[in-house]
Amino acid sequence: MFLKSQLLLGEEGDFRKFAMFAENAKRAKPINPIQTKLPLTLEKKERIALIGNTLFDRMRNFGHFEALIQKAHPKHEIILRNLSWSADEIDLQPRPANFADIEQHLTSFESSLIIAAFGFNESFAGNKGKKDFEIRFIKFLNDLKSKTYNGISAPKVVIISPIPNENVAGVNAADMNNANLEKYTQVMEKVALAEKVGFVNSYQYLLPRMDDQSDDLTINGCHLNEMGYLEFSKVLFQRIFSKSIPPLDNDVKAAVIEKNNQHFFRYRPLNTFYYTGGRRGSYGYLDFLPAMRNFDIMTSNRDQRIHKLVMGLNPNPIINDSNVPPLPITKESRGANQWLSPREEKAAFKVDPRFEVSLFASEEEFPDLACPIQMRWDGLGRMWVSCSTTYPHVYPGQSPNDKIIILEDIDKDGKADKSSIWAEGLNVPLSFEFGNGGVYVSEEPHMTFLKDTNGDGKADLREIPLTGFGCEDSHHALHDFAWTPDGDLIFRESIFHHTQVETPYGPVRQQNSGWFAWEPKLHKLTAFGTHPSTNPWGVTFDDWGQHVASYPIFASAHHALDPPYPEQHPRPSGLQAYSGVCGQEFIDFPNWPEELQGMMVKVRYKSTNRVELLKWKEYDYGFEEEYVSDIIFSTNLSFIPVDLRYGPRGAMYICDWYNPVKGHAQYSLRDERRDRKSGRIWRIMPKEAEPVNPPKIYGTSLPQLLNLLKQPEYRYRYWAKREIREMEPIKVKSALDHWIKNLNPEDPRYRHHQVEAMWAYRNVEQSNIPLLAELLQCENHNARAAAARQLRYWHSLSKQGDALLKKAAFDQNGLVRLEAAIACSYIGTEKAFETLKAISTQPNDGHLSYAIKTSFGSAPMRKFWDPSNFKVKEPIVYNFLSIQKEQEAKVEKSRSDKKFDRQKNLLKVKVSCLKERMLFSVKLMMKPNLGEYTISSTGDILAKKNQPIRIEFSNPDATPHNLVLVQPDSLREVGLAANEMAKDPNAARDGQFIPASKKIITHTKMLKQGETEVLRFKAPRKPGVYPYLCSFPGHWTIMKGNLIVK
Repeated sequence: MFLKSQLLLGEEGDFRKFAMFAENAKRAKPINPIQTKLPLTLEKKERIALIGNTLFDRMRNFGHFEALIQKAHPKHEIILRNLSWSADEIDLQPRPANFADIEQHLTSFESSLIIAAFGFNESFAGNKGKKDFEIRFIKFLNDLKSKTYNGISAPKVVIISPIPNENVAGVNAADMNNANLEKYTQVMEKVALAEKVGFVNSYQYLLPRMDDQSDDLTINGCHLNEMGYLEFSKVLFQRIFSKSIPPLDNDVKAAVIEKNNQHFFRYRPLNTFYYTGGRRGSYGYLDFLPAMRNFDIMTSNRDQRIHKLVMGLNPNPIINDSNVPPLPITKESRGANQWLSPREEKAAFKVDPRFEVSLFASEEEFPDLACPIQMRWDGLGRMWVSCSTTYPHVYPGQSPNDKIIILEDIDKDGKADKSSIWAEGLNVPLSFEFGNGGVYVSEEPHMTFLKDTNGDGKADLREIPLTGFGCEDSHHALHDFAWTPDGDLIFRESIFHHTQVETPYGPVRQQNSGWFAWEPKLHKLTAFGTHPSTNPWGVTFDDWGQHVASYPIFASAHHALDPPYPEQHPRPSGLQAYSGVCGQEFIDFPNWPEELQGMMVKVRYKSTNRVELLKWKEYDYGFEEEYVSDIIFSTNLSFIPVDLRYGPRGAMYICDWYNPVKGHAQYSLRDERRDRKSGRIWRIMPKEAEPVNPPKIYGTSLPQLLNLLKQPEYRYRYWAKREIREMEPIKVKSALDHWIKNLNPEDPRYRHHQVEAMWAYRNVEQSNIPLLAELLQCENHNARAAAARQLRYWHSLSKQGDALLKKAAFDQNGLVRLEAAIACSYIGTEKAFETLKAISTQPNDGHLSYAIKTSFGSAPMRKFWDPSNFKVKEPIVYNFLSIQKEQEAKVEKSRSDKKFDRQKNLLKVKVSCLKERMLFSVKLMMKPNLGEYTISSTGDILAKKNQPIRIEFSNPDATPHNLVLVQPDSLREVGLAANEMAKDPNAARDGQFIPASKKIITHTKMLKQGETEVLRFKAPRKPGVYPYLCSFPGHWTIMKGNLIVK
C-alpha cells in the first residue's frame, strides 16, 4: 500500500528492486554442489563474498586481503563484497526487522565464491557444545554449497577457522579460549574435508605469531589490529591461492577501504527500521530505496577505480561519480515548528522568577555548534560538545563529518569565548565520555575510542573497541554514556535494536532496549536490564550511587543480568517510566537555594518542551520522583533540550538541539526543513547567586583527589574519580588504605566517605573486603545498600562472600534487600539462588518485587529452575511469581459495566498502541461475547446507528496516549488544537491534552504505559465517518482511524 502511494512521487520509476526485504528478496535455487579444492584459480569477473563474524566484519576497515587478491589478478576485474556481521554464528544471525538474510544477499550479489569465517562465538559452548556444533556445521555447509546464487552454477566455498587468541594487558584471552578454539577448528577441518569444501586453518598458521611476545596482533586478545590483519591476510592469500604475496600497495588498499565504506552505507545503513522494518510505510520508499540505488552505483565506481589501479592505469585521484542521479524530492506531510533566533527563543521562555537564564553559546558566534547532542566537562573546566549535522544518517555523496568541539569561557563571565574542534569525521555521535586518556564515543554500530597522542588539541588516534550495536534507529542507538560511581562505563540502546558484540569472554547479545556495562581495562562487556522499552534518554546517580534514568526512573531496580537470549525481562507494571526525557541532574551546589538541595532537574522535549524541578523521594522499596514545577517552559516547540550538566562553577547548562523538525516517524528523514545550522547552550543560575570557585581537577595530586571525594557536589567527585582511574592501581590502593584510616568517624558524612572509598577501590580494579563487611553492618541503610551492590563484584574475593550476601538478604531495609536480590544474578551460584528465594519470602512490593522477579529471570539464575516445570520443584519461585501475576491483574469491573457489556448487539473493540510505532492496532468482536476478535486491516471500526460499543484501549508504550472520538471532518481541527496546548504550561502540567471542543464525542484519559481504559458508548444516530485520534501533541497525524457508522 505504501509503495503504491509513494511511487506517484518518484519520477524515475520503480525503486523497489533496490530493497533488500526478507519478505520478498530473491532466493537462490537449489543445485548439486561442486567440490572446492585449494589452491583456487579465480575466474575473470569472479564475485567473491565474505560472510562470517567479527573477524571478517572488522577486516573491511583495513583492506589488506582484497588488495592482495586484486594485485595478484590485475586483469580479472574481481568484485568482492563483505557481507559479514559482528558475532554471527552459522545459524544464529540476528538482523533488523524484515532485513534480508545472508542467502538473499548472496543471491542479490550473484556470488560465485564464498569465503566464510565462523567458529569463534560457537566455541564458547565448550566441550559440551562440540558435538552439537558439528551437526550444525554440516547442515550449514550442505545448505550453503547447494544453491545457485549466481543463477548459473554452485558456488566455490572456502571455510576459514577461528584465529588463536593472545594474552594482552587486562585479559589472558589465549589462556581462556585457545583450548576450545583448537578443538572447534579440528571439528571444522574434519567437516570441511568430508563436505569437500576448501579449508584454511588460520589457527595453526597464526599461533606462532600470537605466541610471540614482541608485539600484540590484537586490540583485546581476540580482535586483530592493523598488523594482525596484515599477517592474517597473508595467511589467507597464501593458503587459498598458493601464490607469492604481491608487494603491499597503499593506493590499492586505500581504494579498497573507500569502496568498503560506500558498500557499508548500503549494506548496514542507519535507521534500518525505517528502511526494512515497521516504520518504512510512511517515508521509507523515497527516503531509502533511491539512496540504495546510488550507493550501488558509487560502490561500482570504486570497483572500477580498484581495477584501474591494479592495471597500472593511474586513474584520477578524484573519483568520478557523475553517473549518480540526484535523489527524488521527498514529501513533507506536516508543518514544521517555528524557527527563532537565540534572542527570540529566549523571549519564548517562561522562567521561574527565582532563576536567570542566559545564552552561553550559539551558532551565531560558533557555527561548529550546529546540532549539539551531549555535553561533558574536562578537568580544565572546558565544555566539550558532540554535534551531528549528519543525523539522521549519511546519504550518497556525503561523508560523516560530525564533531566534538571544545567551548571555553576564558574570562569566566558565563559566556563562551572560544571554540575549537577536537574531533571531526564522526558519524552521529549520540554520546561520549572521557576515559583512558581519550574519549569513548558512540558511532553506531561502533563504540569508538579517540585520543590526541601528540598534544596538538586534535584527536589523531581512532580505534573501535566494540562493534555490533544496533543501527535500526539513529536516535535510539548507543547513548547515555556515564561512569558509574564504582567505575563501569554504562550506556544503553532503545527499542527496535538488535545488538551482538564479540568479546574475549564470549558474544554479548541484546534486543529491543537494555543497558550495557563496559570495563575497558578488562575488555569486558556485560548486558543487563533489558525489557520492552521505548526511547529513553538521560542518566545520573544520586548521592548514594542509586542509578537514575528516564525509563525507568529508579533504574537501580533494573540491574539484574539479562535472561537467556533472546528473551527480555517483563515490562515493569506500575513503576515510574517516561519517554520524551533527555537528562537529569541533582541539585547539590551550595550557590543554589537551600530549599532546593537534593531535588532533581530534568529536561523534557516532548510533548512539551521544558526544564522541570522534581523531588526525589524514598519509600519502603525504592525511589520515586515527584514533579514540583518548571524552571523553563518554552512556548516555542523548536526548543529541544537534550542534555543538562552542572558546570564546575555551579551553573547548570542546557544543551538545545534547536530544530523546527522534531522526530523520525513524523517527518521524512530527508525532509529539507531539518535544521543543520542551529545549536544553543543555555545557562541557568539562581538569581543573585555567585559562581563558586571550583577545586583543581587536572594535574592534582592523588591525596588531593581523594579529599575531593568528600565534596558534597556529585560532579566534583565524578571528575576526581575520572583522574584517579588513570593512575597506577597499586599506588591508588595504598593511598586509599591510608586515607580511610584517617577519616573522622564523627563526621556526619563519615559513612559516605567510606562508600566513596569502596567505589574508588573498584575504579582501579582493587578491593577492600573488611571495608565492605563493615559497611554491610553499619547503621546507615544507604551505605548498606551501596555495599550490597558491590557484592556483585567482590563476592568471590572473600571466603565469607555467601555470609555477607545472606546478611544483606535479611536486612530490615527494602533497599538493601533489593541490591542483594540483584547481586544474586551476578554471583550466579546455587547458594545465591537459595538466597534469592529467601529474599522473595520477605515483604516486598514495587521496585523490590521487580528486582526479585528479574533476578529470578536472569540467565545465571535460570540454570536452577525451569519456567516450564517449576510449580512442584520450586514452589517458592512459583508462589512468588504467581502473586506478582495476581497483583498485576485487572480489577473487577463494576456492576453497571457488566450490564452494558451483556447487551446482545454489543460491538467489542480492542485498540492498542503499537510500541514506538505511533499507530493504533484495532481488533473487532463482530459476534458479541464469543471471545473471537479479528484484526481490522484498515484500522476502521464498523458500527450500526446507535449500536452499543465497548472499546478497550490499552497503552503498552512509554509515551502517553489516549483515544479521542470526534465529529466528522474535525480531525485536523482537534489535532491542531491539541498541538497548541503543548505551548501552555498549565495544559502541559495537566498532561491530558484534551481541547475544549464541542467536536469531541468521547475520549479516554491520557494513559501511561501499561494502563488500560474502557470506553462504553452508543454509536451516533447519524451515519458518517467519525475519526478517532491520539491527541498527544503531534501524534494525531499518524495515530488515527475511523468509526464508520452505517
